Amino acid sequence: MNSNPRVLVVAETDEQVAELCDGLDALGWRTLTARSGAGAIAALGDLTLDAAIIDAGHPEIDALPEALRRAAGARRLPLIALGPKIADLAGTAAFDLTMARTPHPAQTALRLEQLVRAAIVEEEFRLRQATFALHEAALDPGLPDPSPIRVLIAGAPDHRFIALSNTLQAAGAEVVAAPTPYTAFDYLHETTFDAAVLWGAPDHAPALSIASGMKRNTRLYHIPLALYLRSEGEIDLSELYTRGFSEVAAADAPEPETAARVLALAHTHRRHLAIRKALESARGAGIMDPSTGLFSRNLFASHLGRVAEAATARRRPLSVCVLRVAESDTLAFARLGGWLERAMPQIGAMVSRLVRVEDTAARLAPEVFALALPATSAPEARLAAERIAAVIGCTAFDAGPERSPFVAEFSVGVAQLTPGESAGAVLERASSDLQTSRQALAAAV
Repeated sequence: MNSNPRVLVVAETDEQVAELCDGLDALGWRTLTARSGAGAIAALGDLTLDAAIIDAGHPEIDALPEALRRAAGARRLPLIALGPKIADLAGTAAFDLTMARTPHPAQTALRLEQLVRAAIVEEEFRLRQATFALHEAALDPGLPDPSPIRVLIAGAPDHRFIALSNTLQAAGAEVVAAPTPYTAFDYLHETTFDAAVLWGAPDHAPALSIASGMKRNTRLYHIPLALYLRSEGEIDLSELYTRGFSEVAAADAPEPETAARVLALAHTHRRHLAIRKALESARGAGIMDPSTGLFSRNLFASHLGRVAEAATARRRPLSVCVLRVAESDTLAFARLGGWLERAMPQIGAMVSRLVRVEDTAARLAPEVFALALPATSAPEARLAAERIAAVIGCTAFDAGPERSPFVAEFSVGVAQLTPGESAGAVLERASSDLQTSRQALAAAV
């Protein structure tokens, strides 16, 4: 058995899954293979597994989805069906993703990450509804925007790219074509899109340029990106996924399959936008911080307790981050003139946009923010908090007439929930880590 397996693979033989399992193991998504439904259910009872991949040719395929989700208990278990016998399945709605051909391991790893995070989003939203209800406020999940999905197609015209565009339109999507990166960014800033498809021919530079620019923009950061390759073997797929692409379609992939994957990403994006909108609408409920729109201190304390209990029940990690405005001479002047407080609504909005949908951001004190990051280890949480601090640290805020703008830098403290630990204790440890980090930095200087 692999140590710390994360993905359950249900297959009678290794014919469809052997190469994929080897690739996922190498990428850190450790796999555990079960030959029968009974073995799969036993594995879910004994281990914390994030997702399941099922060979569509398995003789128990019809009963497996419900049985595996029931065995997962409090955790929502994403399910992927794989193999050419997908076409024979009576109902694919029971699965989160179906793929007729075995995908590249890097592509599978990315889709697993997306599906697991989507499951965590749904879990977290239910927890927030319970927290808000406790404070006599309603959190309506609402419905995703019912208008047609909008997809940006960026790249020089090509018969395959045009065929993909036509397939998306036939599925009811609105498609906007942009022949150059310049026109692509014009459209991105003028129109709201649910996904973007970039054409890789004849040079990947324009596509990579668009992807890089979108990942540096907080408004465009979460829009799913797909790359349509010109030919096989022209670029390292693993590198593309690390560049921020959500999907990479091989040159010989059928247009209907590629279109279906793009639309699935777009629908998930819309669902997340609906959740964000629901959270933003809660600002008027009187329980959020009035200046930043983030969770207030009391609301965060109440919710963190619920999140900590859920993390224990679901056997998922939970990390808490504390970000405190760092002291500097420039900030001292900005604070005296009230300019730092005037910048807080903008800082709070940046924090809100930069965290994931499932993360809870709060304002604990005038110059202190906190983050609760479900299903996130302490090293991952520190990277996320430092990224947020770095983005805010690059923004200039008004310091008043005849004064240069100031920047707000943050000290970061992080702690991960340990077995048996309370929510208050992990928050206190994160605050203590912040003090330790500041002392270490001062000593280094």
